[in-house]
Amino acid sequence: AAAGLSYVGAYVFNTYKSYDNFLQDKYAVLPAVIIICVAVVMFIIGLIGCCATFRESRVGLGLFLAIILVIFIAEVSAFVLGFVYREKVKTDVQGTMHSVFEKYDGKNPESTVVDYLQVQLHCCGVKNYSDWTTTQWFNSTGNNSVPLSCCRQDMKNCTGRLDQPQEL
Repeated sequence: AAAGLSYVGAYVFNTYKSYDNFLQDKYAVLPAVIIICVAVVMFIIGLIGCCATFRESRVGLGLFLAIILVIFIAEVSAFVLGFVYREKVKTDVQGTMHSVFEKYDGKNPESTVVDYLQVQLHCCGVKNYSDWTTTQWFNSTGNNSVPLSCCRQDMKNCTGRLDQPQEL
């Protein structure tokens, strides 16, 4: 389990590099750090449990049980806090995403990240394609269309025009 969590933590770090323009907060990488720390702690706890079982030590097994109970309480607390603050996180992420979409010009690094995100997640805009209508890029192009990264991948001749929303 510790090796699996280590892999997930490293994967989150690696994925963060692709989306760091959306996650401008310095604490955005905190989940990956927590996952890796949990992996290290799980390895140590597993080692204690194995050694206590192998030696048939009541003190070691008691320590192992106490640590497992503390971890369980921490997991329940994390779940409750995540549930309580989910709307705040959602609002913060949407606000940051809107600011990045506002900087879109088709050429800068933020534009590349927006295009990558829309292609990878098969989406268009923060909520939907109408989010593009309020951006400077949309108003400056004057062609009533969204970036081609909004196009569905199965559409070959997509132009991004808003009068053909079935292609987005």
